[in-house]
Amino acid sequence: MSAYENLMAHARQTEALAQIAGRLGWDQQTMMPRGANAQRSEEMAALEDVLHARRTDPRLGAWLEQAEAPDEVGAANLRELRRDYARHTKVPARLASELARITPLAQTAWEDARLAGDVAAFLPWLKQMIALRREEGQAIAGGGDPYDALMEDYEPETSSDAVAATFARMRPRLVALREAILGADTPPALTGHFAQDGQMRISRRLAEHFGYDFARGRIDLAVHPFSSGSGDDVRITTRVAMEDPFNCFYSTIHEVGHAAYEQGVDPAHALTPIGRGVSMGVHESQSRIYENQLGRSRAFCGWLHGAMQQEFGPLSVADADAFYAAVNRVNTGYIRTEADEVQYNLHIMLRFDLERALIRGTLDAEDLEAAWNTRFEADFGYKVDKPANGVLQDVHWSVGLFGYFPTYALGNIYAGCLHKTLRADLPDLDAQLALGDTTAATNWLNSRLQQFGALRGPTQTISHACGFTPDEQPFMAYLEAKFTELYRL
Repeated sequence: MSAYENLMAHARQTEALAQIAGRLGWDQQTMMPRGANAQRSEEMAALEDVLHARRTDPRLGAWLEQAEAPDEVGAANLRELRRDYARHTKVPARLASELARITPLAQTAWEDARLAGDVAAFLPWLKQMIALRREEGQAIAGGGDPYDALMEDYEPETSSDAVAATFARMRPRLVALREAILGADTPPALTGHFAQDGQMRISRRLAEHFGYDFARGRIDLAVHPFSSGSGDDVRITTRVAMEDPFNCFYSTIHEVGHAAYEQGVDPAHALTPIGRGVSMGVHESQSRIYENQLGRSRAFCGWLHGAMQQEFGPLSVADADAFYAAVNRVNTGYIRTEADEVQYNLHIMLRFDLERALIRGTLDAEDLEAAWNTRFEADFGYKVDKPANGVLQDVHWSVGLFGYFPTYALGNIYAGCLHKTLRADLPDLDAQLALGDTTAATNWLNSRLQQFGALRGPTQTISHACGFTPDEQPFMAYLEAKFTELYRL
């Protein structure tokens, strides 16, 4: 076998094992009995030991020196393998194993602390996770910015300084739009009690309408919705609030966007380095365009209004237009995942600044809650009422996902660019969405982006799909046009 063939055989086995590790993580959040947590921690650490050994195998270095790419796909596989090998060989096996061991324990501690509203109970676990991830970032950065090193895991080819500059340009426009909206008349919210069984029936219909393949996936309930897996086994979760069905419906559509990307990658790339989404920012572009530009559009809301009437009977809102306004209602709230499109990125900017300070060592974990509460009040104009609505609301820090949060906002930016070209290419899209038919849009996204996986880098992936270099302008123009019309500004 050639060096390239040896690399690919090794990579396929490693990726298969990584998928098993991911399945264990899915199981922990959906099916695993709580009493199994300590054992699961050891199982995850043992599997990480095997994965780290494979990812740092000295043979990889020799093969990478000798390997020649047979074609464009081969060149992309080598790009990804070289990047991964360079990163993993800088992380000690002890550290990789300890991170895998502590993660299930820290996540359970977060779940308990969130339920009890007890920040102090979670702090020891948070401090351990910050210390371990900071050590990892420092090892990878080699004297550079440890936060940038961690962020590269989720969004290669960018830096926190570049992200901060983008946020600085967006922030004044977001704040101005929010203030104008909050000064206008607020449309009525949807009210009522919506049974779990009915919500889950509509949730499944939504997944099907957005192209989710249930032969290769399933929907379950979780505390924090997520998507897991790739190729022929991609699972999603959602959550149910009896008084807020939109929480369930739009969590489902969001996670279907992630899942569609993974299910849509060319099967020829399965279990290879490019057989997955290229970055979390690009991944979020899919979940956000599914959820917002398509799922919250006036046309699709008309179909969802009818579906909800069929399931639950008459609704509290007057008609389809009032339903659309309720779906896109801008109002006060604490929870990022429930935030409207206008304020969502302000939630991300808060988290980005705080987690960068934690990893850089300019903010201590003991001061995080106070820093969060102070920043939240400054940004949103009202005080956090309880930890579950503040510093304990997100799962990310409990599982060490430092550097992940900015990819949500980058995903919105990328989605804005994709939506601009999508609308130009599909001028009759609204007529189809009004029937609940997203096929033209989802097929367009698959043909332009999803099928290629990580064939190209993140920026090149978006540029190839939309025809221009991405920036925040299309997204901001979309927001301003949509909400100016909706709120008659």
